[in-house]
Amino acid sequence: MTPDAQRLVSDSFAKIAPNAEATAGMFYDRLFALDPSLRSLFKGDMAEQGRKLMTVIGTAVASLHRLETIVPTVQDLGRRHIGYGIKPAHYQTVGAALLWTLERGLGDEFTSETRQAWVECYTSLAATMQQAAQTP
Repeated sequence: MTPDAQRLVSDSFAKIAPNAEATAGMFYDRLFALDPSLRSLFKGDMAEQGRKLMTVIGTAVASLHRLETIVPTVQDLGRRHIGYGIKPAHYQTVGAALLWTLERGLGDEFTSETRQAWVECYTSLAATMQQAAQTP
């Protein structure tokens, strides 16, 4: 990612992070609206799941300038997701829910440049997770 794209992701995440609980709730509501079958994959406390989601995103965003430092963690997450029943097609649904959530959370500040930066960020991380999930 370019430094400008990294800045757009970081700055926009900083704007939604103070409303982490509501943001996570919007994300999961949208995710389950897009694919109701995904609801069965989440068996625990959804408030706790939302906190975990926002922590993982926050860590990734904070590490954008040195992504190589979180690659092993992202790979482990991808491998664990296989055990949860996550399929490759689910990554596209998650990406759509993420972009929808960012658009709602940021409003007019979710510019086309910001959207593209998030697409690049998510695509890179999701690809790393998927590759790890396919290798023993």
